[in-house]
Amino acid sequence: MHLIRPATELKQKALDYRQAHFDHNEQVIAGDNGFDEAETYEDWLAHLKKVEAGNHEYLLPSSTYFAMVDGKIVGVVDIRHELNDFLLKSGGHIGYSVHPLERCKGYATKILRLALEKCNNLGIENALVTCNKENIGSQKTILHNAGVLENEYVCENGGITLRYWIEVAKFQTP
Repeated sequence: MHLIRPATELKQKALDYRQAHFDHNEQVIAGDNGFDEAETYEDWLAHLKKVEAGNHEYLLPSSTYFAMVDGKIVGVVDIRHELNDFLLKSGGHIGYSVHPLERCKGYATKILRLALEKCNNLGIENALVTCNKENIGSQKTILHNAGVLENEYVCENGGITLRYWIEVAKFQTP
């Protein structure tokens, strides 16, 4: 598996990835930096460039990648370069998702591990990774990547977010 930035030549694969989530009644795709809401793929690519450069009016800088295996998009991950109050409470540095038909294959653990390597390259020393308390799969993924539970955060909607910290230096690229 490797992470690759979204690009024009990945358009059809990306649209197929998004549609797979929609076909599984998942209208929100974690870690996609707005792809689930984008009017067009090209609009989304332009949005990503603005966000990464820090030129977005309300979003902090972040980097978005597709997780690729054998030429297929199996996941997406967004790495936030810094945290604001909202992200510190319930969003974290890293958001990710896995293709609905590719789950339970260890891809989420690999995606998070590769994202932590990117965090290290960005100078992030400790990455906050969060998940819904009911999401056992994400809890396992975070724990497999040395996540240490700090606390639970009760969201405005009553949901509970688990907040884990991961020491990024453990994930240096060789």
